Amino acid sequence: MNIHEYQGKALLKKYGVLVPEGIPAMTVAEAVAAAKQLPGPLYVVKSQIHAGGRGAGKFKNNPEGKGGVRLCKTVDDVKDAAEAMLHQVLVTKQTGPDGQKVQRLYVTDGVDIQKEYYCSVVLDRATSRVTFMVSTEGGMDIEEVAETHPEKIIRCAIDPVTGMQGFHARKLAFGLGLSGDALKSAQKFFMSLYKAFVDMDCSIVEINPMIVTDKNEVMALDAKLNFDDNALFRHPDIADLRDEAEEDENERLAKDWELSYVRLDGNIGCMVNGAGLAMATMDIIKLYGGEPANFLDVGGGATTERVTAAFKIILSDPNVKGVLVNIFGGIMKCDIIANGIIAAAKEVSLSVPLVVRLEGTNVEQGKKILRESGLPITSADNLADAAQKVVDATKKALAA
Repeated sequence: MNIHEYQGKALLKKYGVLVPEGIPAMTVAEAVAAAKQLPGPLYVVKSQIHAGGRGAGKFKNNPEGKGGVRLCKTVDDVKDAAEAMLHQVLVTKQTGPDGQKVQRLYVTDGVDIQKEYYCSVVLDRATSRVTFMVSTEGGMDIEEVAETHPEKIIRCAIDPVTGMQGFHARKLAFGLGLSGDALKSAQKFFMSLYKAFVDMDCSIVEINPMIVTDKNEVMALDAKLNFDDNALFRHPDIADLRDEAEEDENERLAKDWELSYVRLDGNIGCMVNGAGLAMATMDIIKLYGGEPANFLDVGGGATTERVTAAFKIILSDPNVKGVLVNIFGGIMKCDIIANGIIAAAKEVSLSVPLVVRLEGTNVEQGKKILRESGLPITSADNLADAAQKVVDATKKALAA
């Protein structure tokens, strides 16, 4: 689960991470009021969307104008910036061409920046350890730094048995060339960041840029926090921060139905039970010349209602011109899948080719249900046969 920058900073502040003073605003009037509460004389007005690159982004209504992060010298400037941003569509490298509507702002106090750095905490699955990555190249895309200057990225993996120790924090601070008060502040910063990451079950904490101020304090000028959805039951306060307006509508519906769904760019919808089988299904679609439109895992114990919801989510994507259902029945029974497919197909008036491959528990019952449904459903004998049939049928549908 993602949250907004202002929410992330509020959480990090509870753990002792230094952040600039700031106040969220939902209206222009609230933005002006926020600026009047801050020390000044400089203010920063920041668009709040679940995407990076806001400062370099452009608004659809003014593509030649300023981006989604603006430095303001007066309260009137804050008012003008808020009016220009709120309810406009911001396009960044992470939103895609459709952009994202700005419905929240964050007004922060200006900070005297001496130097910018990059800092992130992630779970490195290769080592099964929480890992810090820091760099002197702050404010830049870490992917670009990794490609052009990999030697400028310093990594430090933390043993889960010992947790983060002082020498870990010193290694990171020395690696950035910090000294004196800035060194001491950085050590405290890193220790606090680690505790926040672990305590809140984060999947990533990214600070870009992390800065050293004119007072030699290390501070988070930005903050991106993602959380492990599977651990949110332990953090109802964090779950309450969810902003559904920032989520893809289908992905939101899928989450409500406890389905794993990710929209992709292709035109063949996929419904599968099991993440590994779903990946294999998408791979074989591409092998036969097609492009998957989504990843959708209905799980091992889905009900007919959940299968119906999954099917409707797939078909609600206007890019979908064909559907492949690939089910291996274990806990999930093939007859339940068949009933769900038929219920959904009737409800949405199926108008695209549908290929179904069933194997496993109650497979014959499932095939019989599909065969006797009276719907134009194509059965497949195996996964390769299914992929070939759905790719061919989709191409014919597009050519028609």
